[in-house]
Amino acid sequence: MNAKAGAPGVAGALAVLWLGAMTLVYLLWQGHLSPTWGQLHPEEGPTRPRGHGSSPAQEPLAGGARQQQQDSCRLVLVESIPQDLPSAAGSPSAQPLAQAWSQLLDAARESIHVASFYWSLTGPDIGVNDSSSRPVRYVPLRKLTGGVLHSKFWVVDARHVYLGSANMDWRSLTQVKELGIIIYNCSRLARDLEKTFQTYWVLGAPKAVLPRAWPRNLSSHINRFQPLRDRFEGVPTTAYFSASPPPLCPHGRTGDLEALLAVMGGAQEFIYASVMEYFPTTRFSRPARYWPVLDTALRTAAFNRGVRVRLLVSCWLHTDPRMFPGLRSLQALSDPEAGVSVDVKVFIVPVRNHSNIPFSRVNHSKFMVTEKAAYIGTSNWSEDYFSSTSGAGLVVSQRASRARPGVPTVQEQLRHLFERDWDSPYAVGLDGQAQGQDCAWQG
Repeated sequence: MNAKAGAPGVAGALAVLWLGAMTLVYLLWQGHLSPTWGQLHPEEGPTRPRGHGSSPAQEPLAGGARQQQQDSCRLVLVESIPQDLPSAAGSPSAQPLAQAWSQLLDAARESIHVASFYWSLTGPDIGVNDSSSRPVRYVPLRKLTGGVLHSKFWVVDARHVYLGSANMDWRSLTQVKELGIIIYNCSRLARDLEKTFQTYWVLGAPKAVLPRAWPRNLSSHINRFQPLRDRFEGVPTTAYFSASPPPLCPHGRTGDLEALLAVMGGAQEFIYASVMEYFPTTRFSRPARYWPVLDTALRTAAFNRGVRVRLLVSCWLHTDPRMFPGLRSLQALSDPEAGVSVDVKVFIVPVRNHSNIPFSRVNHSKFMVTEKAAYIGTSNWSEDYFSSTSGAGLVVSQRASRARPGVPTVQEQLRHLFERDWDSPYAVGLDGQAQGQDCAWQG
């Protein structure tokens, strides 16, 4: 969340964090409030005794065959719904983020590695942001690549992972709409994401420089061309992680932009995307540059292949109004008589009586779904997030299983969540009238 870079307590805003489970469990327990969006039916995560962690440097990256044989991969979509954001009864929902994080921490026995844009789950007296502590490193990406460390993921015991839009911020649990995914009991994917964590850890060391080539032990063997293939609770599944920017992608790692374009390029029926910001330009570089890569991919899918495109972007009090001409241009391509369908809506979280909480009340999600695959990431959609700022994504695809009839694929689950948001009263068409007190755009 870019505007948050100036929020109180951010203090530099670039960190790779590792913490024992006990502190985080306490914080999540303090911040956990039941969401009001729909009726929730959370899945139970694995419950194990909590333990203390070890330094990332002490943990091997290569998993043995014995541990891989014990994998029983399971994925769970998670979300955070801001307080006072009711929806229609019976609306689809994902597991509450605060509950999911708590369960993931309960599962930890040895280590929790957290890559975070910033940390404001605690007051400054707790000392979480104190880089003199060995388990905390700041990554000076502005000096190294010209961007920031914008990734948001956890690797727990080299076996479980969380990845999603939520920052390590108490507002992400109560005041900001977030979406992510947790994968349990999947050491092959966890160890692969750990390699991305290790690239950050290396760059957070004193006087670190970008290597000409990353060491072989950080190379990925799970990528777009060789995804993990397994059955997640009996459902045939392929999955791989992506990363950005290119200098932080060791050999074999699929780039984040490449992953997005591949998912878009494979769509034949629909592309539904929910992102906080959408700019077919650079966002922070000056002078600004035109960057039509994702915009062209959406237009090509709609015009050449008849793919139905829906784009849901966010608007809050910190939205840059310069985003909207580009959105209008994209929607102008729509021509129902010619079979070209491109629709854009703006999602506005009402501020209501929460105006005393800065940098909140916004849809912060960053995901895309087609009939074939789901992409869940940490980046907004403009050039800077793929060329200089760090991010991570997960591409996952599932096929309906005869052995598990009636079990929805992850694509179906994510599509239902998107359609819930799209059809909600908080999603306003570009020709509609936005509420001025909640959004910088006036329609």
